[in-house]
Amino acid sequence: MSRRLVIVYNANAGILAGVMDSVHKIVSPSTYPCQLCAVTYGLTSMRREWRAFLDETGLETIFHHRPDFRAAFPHAADWPLPLVAAEDGGQLTQLVTAADFTAIPDLPTLIRVVRARLAP
Repeated sequence: MSRRLVIVYNANAGILAGVMDSVHKIVSPSTYPCQLCAVTYGLTSMRREWRAFLDETGLETIFHHRPDFRAAFPHAADWPLPLVAAEDGGQLTQLVTAADFTAIPDLPTLIRVVRARLAP
């Protein structure tokens, strides 16, 4: 298995959950629980700059929401979310932790942090 990025949102999957998240981001952005979602998504879709960055890495990228991440990686089920991780040989390494997101105010900062932490 080759190295890949694992992007995990602190949110539930599905259309209804997505609509509720969009409303929450508008009505009360300061209490929105997923800073990863807040900086990588507009109201309805992924920001082009984030998609371009992910493509630029050349790594396969998989996306998870809270429940499916915990099912796919039970050994990491208690990790605080959101997070960006690298998976290599079935082992996950956190690149950007939930705590890191408190200091990531915007997409350019997130991209810089991920790029730096992916560097060999």
